[in-house]
Amino acid sequence: MPAGPLRNARRATIGIMIVLVAQLMLTLDGTIVNVALPRIGADLGLGPASLSWIVNAYTLAFGGLMLLGGRLGDTYGRRRVFLIGLTVFTASSLLGGFAQTPAVLIAARAAQGIGAALAAPGVLALVTTSARDDAARNRALALFSAVGIGGGTLGLLLGGVVTEVGSWRWTLFINVPIGLAVLVLAPRFVTETSRNPGRFDIIGALCATGAAMAIVWALIGAPDHGWVSAPTIGWLAGGVALLAALAVTERRVANPMLLPSLLRDRRRIGALAVTTLVFGAQISTFFLVVQYVQGVMRFGPIAAGAAFLPMTLGIFAMARIAPKLVARFGQAPLLVTGTVGLTASYVWLSNVGTTGSYVTAVLGPLLINGVSAGLTFMPAASLVMGGVKPEHAGSASGLLQTVQQLGGAIGLAVIVSVYAAGSLPGQFVPGARAAFLTIGAFTLLASTLAAPVLRSRRPAHAKAS
Repeated sequence: MPAGPLRNARRATIGIMIVLVAQLMLTLDGTIVNVALPRIGADLGLGPASLSWIVNAYTLAFGGLMLLGGRLGDTYGRRRVFLIGLTVFTASSLLGGFAQTPAVLIAARAAQGIGAALAAPGVLALVTTSARDDAARNRALALFSAVGIGGGTLGLLLGGVVTEVGSWRWTLFINVPIGLAVLVLAPRFVTETSRNPGRFDIIGALCATGAAMAIVWALIGAPDHGWVSAPTIGWLAGGVALLAALAVTERRVANPMLLPSLLRDRRRIGALAVTTLVFGAQISTFFLVVQYVQGVMRFGPIAAGAAFLPMTLGIFAMARIAPKLVARFGQAPLLVTGTVGLTASYVWLSNVGTTGSYVTAVLGPLLINGVSAGLTFMPAASLVMGGVKPEHAGSASGLLQTVQQLGGAIGLAVIVSVYAAGSLPGQFVPGARAAFLTIGAFTLLASTLAAPVLRSRRPAHAKAS
């Protein structure tokens, strides 16, 4: 390869690595603070209801603004919007680390969510548009997928370490040096994308953001208020109404917030549905396994985080293998195999008891879970992003990551309700068994939704959007 193209290829590879480091930081933040919640509550005098807002404020802003962040990147330049979002995220992490009152900490977490929603869609869009060919693109997608779910497990471990060794404040401070490094390096190695001319779809942006926030808000509160309560039904109905308004609006504007053609491909719709269900299953797994190893096996915060290492290793190992498997067999067989493997891991976990050891009860299913997740997320992301024109990559990325956040909120809300319904006072196992089987039902449904993709012969890279 001549020196010029080789230099450009190296620059693109370094650029992809830099934005993936940012994605890892954003993903870590979704779980790293969770381990520190008891310490935060004790230090700032927060009760359980107020404490939940440290998680919910981030989730609500992140999930609600993702579509907007993706479209802003398409319109005004992805690197520009990525850097703005990363600046907001880094600054709010510093603010949160110094917070002396609950209000300041919760506001900082909401600001972190806003920054993450602006930055995260640009990561996937930059990864897919910077790759020089399909093979490089698939490798980058595999790393992105591994970071997306593997980063959550690493966050649990890192949160346990910094909380036990130092202070809960370092779960926020740790973002600052990483964010500053990416802000310095990204302009050197990441090429800015062109702006899209035309009027920005303000009505579509309001409808999309309002719908996502209303649905996430309803799901966050459902376990407490009840699934048939007035607040839950009201917020869900409001979200659906805004989605209907969005559908009408997007057919009438020249530069829609969400391109309607993105939702006309059966393969893409199937991949989005699988992603929603599997992401909900994985987030729920974090919730249940952390409680099991801490409450039943008496693990400390560090040991509880380390318990997820088999899952993490499985995910990152498959990041190297999945692109080759996709090139040979296609995405659909991997989706079906991965979701079936995930179902098997949850059925195994449903047998947890009060006398089992970590090796017999947790290690095996988490290793199978990690390998299976690695077989699932990368092909799903490839199907969602496949065939999308470069100028709409941010919108497609925002759509994918929005359904991930919604899937996590749906899964956790359902599992918390199932767990509460089946639990006995002071006992974890009875409720957990029903909850793990419910998670298995999620991934079993995902495998049936993935099966129709097998019947579609349309190549993933076909020109669709």
